[in-house]
Amino acid sequence: MDMNEAQQWIKQFYGERGWTEYGPFIRMGFLMEETGETARAVRAYEIGRDRPDEEVQSRERLKQDLVEEIGDVLGNISLLADLYDISLEEAFAAHQQKLLKRFGS
Repeated sequence: MDMNEAQQWIKQFYGERGWTEYGPFIRMGFLMEETGETARAVRAYEIGRDRPDEEVQSRERLKQDLVEEIGDVLGNISLLADLYDISLEEAFAAHQQKLLKRFGS
């Protein structure tokens, strides 16, 4: 699935559930929440959680958690971009050009 297809799928899936009705400030809150969950997943994968009240997870399960959390971040980024009529491809192209201009190839 390319970035535009993914962005359209996210918009439709979230829209069917009423989740696209949130404005940019609420969406940013969701993005920050998911970013924190991604940070927690990275920590668990890299150094563990070291908590006696949590079951030890396998490396495969830890990686799957990380994949899912990164997906949640991407979903929120996609919806935020959509609020401003920005495609993910457009955002990535601008990012790429900025870096190439700044640092060269």
